[in-house]
Amino acid sequence: MAHLSVGTRGARRRPGPRSTAHRSGAAEPTRRALFDAGAREFAAHGFEGASVDRIAAAARLNKAMIYYHFGSKAKLYAEILRDMFSAVGARVRGVAASAASPEDKIRQFVEVIAAEAEARPHFPPIWFREIADGGVHLDESTAREVAGVITMLRDCLHDGVRTGVFVHVSPLLVHGGIVAPLLLFFASKPLRARLEAAGIAGAAAFDRAEVVRHIQDVTIDVLRGGRRTAADPRARRTRSRSA
Repeated sequence: MAHLSVGTRGARRRPGPRSTAHRSGAAEPTRRALFDAGAREFAAHGFEGASVDRIAAAARLNKAMIYYHFGSKAKLYAEILRDMFSAVGARVRGVAASAASPEDKIRQFVEVIAAEAEARPHFPPIWFREIADGGVHLDESTAREVAGVITMLRDCLHDGVRTGVFVHVSPLLVHGGIVAPLLLFFASKPLRARLEAAGIAGAAAFDRAEVVRHIQDVTIDVLRGGRRTAADPRARRTRSRSA
């Protein structure tokens, strides 16, 4: 199997507002504080319910600084979303351009989504709220970032179909089948703890690596048309567990 070259979690850059040439180093901590406070506020209340007063208070800054550094509440929200999708896009481009096999590219794609979502605990609840709102607050730039990620996934799938290891499956279905359970896993941690306390044994005990591996295996199975090869060690492991 090709080496999975997605990097370690420790090597990732800290998520947050992107630096630009004209931005002074002195201003960056202020932007950072506003970005972090905004991310928490949008995660807790959604775009409509979020308050610039609460964001400013959480950052211990005057709310005028939000408008100075970001222009508006909407632009702060857009930057928080773009931060996630641009990070995913940058890493997926590396995966798509690599010499890895189609199967390993898909496994790396799953790991990239998991790693970047895990680095941003605010993102899963924000994205679920945005989905519930019909994506009305998604600006064109962020929508293009999302489209770019799906396009790169499509190209990886086409490579697998062309080489005969994958059957044709809609990239949108594959993307949804990867993103939805990963975000649900990260967003549901407090709920799973409550469910375990209510009597559902193991609800809070899922291991991150186990969840990622499960989604990788399920996705590859679907793309193979439901066929696991006898030589696949994951197939042997699955059979041994079910015996």
